[in-house]
Amino acid sequence: MGPRRPAVPRSESMGTGAAAGELKRHLGVFDAVVIGLGAMIGAGIFAALGPAAAAAGSGLLPGLALAAVVAYCNATSSARLAARYPQSGGTYVYGRERLGKFWGYLAGWGFVVGKTASCAAMALTVGSYVWPGQAHAVAVAAVVALTAVNYAGVKKAAWLTRLIVALVLAVLAAVVIACLTGGTARAARLGLGADATLGGTLQAAGLLFFAFAGYARIATLGEEVRDPERTIPRAIPLALGITLVTYAAVALAVLAVLGPDRLAHATAPLAEAVRAAGAPGLAPVVRTGAAVAALGSLLALILGVSRTTLAMARDRHLPPALAAVHPRFHVPHRAELAVGAVVAVLAATTDVRGAIGFSSFGVLIYYAVANASAWTLTPAEGRPARAVPIVGLLGCAALACALPLTSVAAGAAVIAAGAAAYGARRVVES
Repeated sequence: MGPRRPAVPRSESMGTGAAAGELKRHLGVFDAVVIGLGAMIGAGIFAALGPAAAAAGSGLLPGLALAAVVAYCNATSSARLAARYPQSGGTYVYGRERLGKFWGYLAGWGFVVGKTASCAAMALTVGSYVWPGQAHAVAVAAVVALTAVNYAGVKKAAWLTRLIVALVLAVLAAVVIACLTGGTARAARLGLGADATLGGTLQAAGLLFFAFAGYARIATLGEEVRDPERTIPRAIPLALGITLVTYAAVALAVLAVLGPDRLAHATAPLAEAVRAAGAPGLAPVVRTGAAVAALGSLLALILGVSRTTLAMARDRHLPPALAAVHPRFHVPHRAELAVGAVVAVLAATTDVRGAIGFSSFGVLIYYAVANASAWTLTPAEGRPARAVPIVGLLGCAALACALPLTSVAAGAAVIAAGAAAYGARRVVES
């Protein structure tokens, strides 16, 4: 186990000012929950249900439940660690402090590459809903616009995310009501059939995990949260709980109307569900909601990736120039611009479905390190129940291995390349 640095003192963690090179603490519980919701209640629920149904068939709902269990364990471990280490970087910091520098680096690398792919997927989702014929151009424009919003300060980003979350929740509520009151919903479509297999359910859980992973955004903003020792452990389970209830309601309603086979082949499952339920006029509203939801996810994703980039740059695992903090806006402006540039290139050249699987693999590696780190906490440090990090770690490993083979191969190759780069750097330094 590597050396442990002391946690940030409570007096410092409660301050709202910002010293040179530090980020300013703007966010309370409500804004932290909203940022987590903006990352989770996004394009995942609009886009991931179809691929998950294709993988699991009638095992979709058990897959959603399994993803939720793993997400809960990850969230609990992350919350306890974030309260102990309220700094930008999330599991990059936790792994470094609890397990050693290499494991922190590996977590940070998995997060940056995985969530950069997520950013591209969200940007492309915006493009496909707003202007399908020019999806890549719209995606790039969305990345540029939201990078500019984040550059102006996290408080402004939190206000925009609040508006987006309110709109998306209203749209999802309308979908659930339309599906359950339209007369076409059938409870028989919710049962398990012969097509439900363990492998398919695990793969569906891995794909659906993509939509749950946004609570990490709260932890990676630890340096910008007021009173993080209390705020973060409250905000993470609140955001996850609201998301789980929302996703369960939407999945049940859509599955009851379309059934697993029709859902598996739907390119826009929520829009198709409201049409099948006898409310075709609601379909354009759902399309608009999907685009807005993807914008909300993209906003929060850029925010989180840039903070982990900042933390890794401070430790010279990435170019030190990326550790600069803007003297006026108190944001890691160079990291945000660099992340925005990379995502814009990916949005112009990649496709959305491949990005989702690749992202899930990288983020599951990140949370595996978080759970291993939480295992090392003592009772005095707020250690969770022993079963939580164990289930979380094993769940992350199982879901990562169950993803589509191309995603596993690509993800493993990129993680291995990052590990090799770390080793080469250590050799050069020695």
